Amino acid sequence: MFSVVTDEVVMPGEVVVKRDYLRHIGAVAVVPYQADQVVLVRQYRHPVGRVLWELPAGLADVAGESLPDLAARELAEEAELVAGELDLLLDLHPSPGCSNERIRVFLGRDLSPAPHPHAREHEEAELEVRWFPLAEAVNMVFRGEITNATCAAGVLATAAARARDWAGLRPADSPDPR
Repeated sequence: MFSVVTDEVVMPGEVVVKRDYLRHIGAVAVVPYQADQVVLVRQYRHPVGRVLWELPAGLADVAGESLPDLAARELAEEAELVAGELDLLLDLHPSPGCSNERIRVFLGRDLSPAPHPHAREHEEAELEVRWFPLAEAVNMVFRGEITNATCAAGVLATAAARARDWAGLRPADSPDPR
């Protein structure tokens, strides 16, 4: 999923310093939205030692899989949903001071049940899937009940996009703006 690397970086004044960081394979997340509600998943995260409310999400760890396809797969596996409409909501670098990780967050709408349930194991074994009114999810962010950065950004971006009547959303297969 990641490796620790050290680069030599030329600073102003031609001073060369070493910088350690995590090189990450990348990930996606999906905000499942329907009828002014969003789906969140709650699962245990060992590094923080607790369960967190999150978006359905996953690592870009299958060679050749497009990010929209990865988003659709994770939505089906974690929330047991299929999105009839998938748009690009935002791109994130959650910890740019220590990692090159990039997460592409999609908005999934026109939802229906996935045809085949996914067998869950490890962190997903006790995964809780729950619908929340979007306004309640926004309040959860501000009350500190949603602390996963990708989830907080996705919930707030969904509320902002809905307030704009979905104007400005990019197609799911939009190229990287870099």
